Amino acid sequence: MLAQARETMPGPGALRGGMAVELKWDGYRIILFTSSRPGGPVLLQTRKGGLIQDRFPDLVAAASQLPPGLVLDGELMVLTGDGVMDFGALQRRAASGAPRTVQALVKAFPAYVVVFDVLQVAGQPVLAERYERRRSLLESLFADHALTPPWTLCPSTTDLAVAREWLETWTRAPGIEGVVCKGLHQTYRPGARGWLKVRARQTTEALIGAITGSLGRPHLLVLGRFDAEGRLRHVGKTTGLSPAAARQLADQLTAAAPGTHPWEGARFSAGWGSSSVLDTTLIVPDRVAEVSVDTARDRGVWRHPVRLVRLRADVPVQDVQPY
Repeated sequence: MLAQARETMPGPGALRGGMAVELKWDGYRIILFTSSRPGGPVLLQTRKGGLIQDRFPDLVAAASQLPPGLVLDGELMVLTGDGVMDFGALQRRAASGAPRTVQALVKAFPAYVVVFDVLQVAGQPVLAERYERRRSLLESLFADHALTPPWTLCPSTTDLAVAREWLETWTRAPGIEGVVCKGLHQTYRPGARGWLKVRARQTTEALIGAITGSLGRPHLLVLGRFDAEGRLRHVGKTTGLSPAAARQLADQLTAAAPGTHPWEGARFSAGWGSSSVLDTTLIVPDRVAEVSVDTARDRGVWRHPVRLVRLRADVPVQDVQPY
C-alpha cells in the first residue's frame, strides 16, 4: 500500500474513522516473508519486486526470531559505526553481489528493519483487517516473541499533538523524513495510495552553479555550496521553474567563461538513480537561491528535487552555509 504526498499535516477528519500517524523513514521499502515451515527460506522483496535477501544475510539469520508463515511490511535501513542512518551505505549493501563484499558490508553497516504493518500471520492473510486490528497483531507479535534489533516496531500515535511534535523535531535526526497518516479503519490495499505522507521541509540557501534551458528562460537550477577547502560541491537541483521565477532569474545569471568554472566537465544526473544526464549551462556561482528542501540527503546532496523560493540578492556568497 502506498501514500500520497501532502504539504501539511491533515486534520483529524482527513481519514474516515479516525487516524493513526507513524514516522516516515528514509530507507528501502521491503516486504519480508518467512517460510510456512520452521527453518525454511526467508525472502526480502523490494517495492519494485526484486529479491535481495542474498545481500542481507544478517537479516536472514535474525529471522530465526520470527514465527513461520509471516509477512511483514517495513523500511530497511543501515547504520554507520556511530549509529547514524546512512542511505548511501544502504545503497551499497543493496547493490553488493560478491560474497566477500557482502560479508564486509554486513560487518561495517549492519541492517535493521523498522516494521509498520503485518500482512499475514501463521499463514493466514490479514489484509482485509482494519489498520487498528493489524497494528494490534503487530504489537502482539513483538511482545509475544520478545523481538529485538534488527527488528524494530515503528512508533504510532493517534494523538495529533504528538504527531506534530514528531514532524517538527524528530525529523531533525538523520533517517527520519516526516510522518505517514493512516486511517484506523483502512484495510491494506496493495498498490492503492490510501495513506497520506507529509515530509518535513525547511528553507535554506545554496549557490546557483548551473542551469538547464537558456539564460533567457532557465528551466531548473543545479545548486552548490563551497566546502572548507573552497571547492564548489554539488548539493542538488530544483524542480522546474515557474514562468515567473524564470523571468526573475533571466537577467541575473552570467554564463561562465570556458575553463573558469569548477564544474567544467561535470555531469549531473536527471534523477536519483537515473542514467540520463542533464544538458546544462555553467553559471558564475555568485547568485544565492533560497530553496525549500526536505531532510533526505546522501553525502551532502538532497536526494529529492528542491523548490526555488526566491533569489536572494541580499545574501552574500560567503554567508551561504558551507557544504
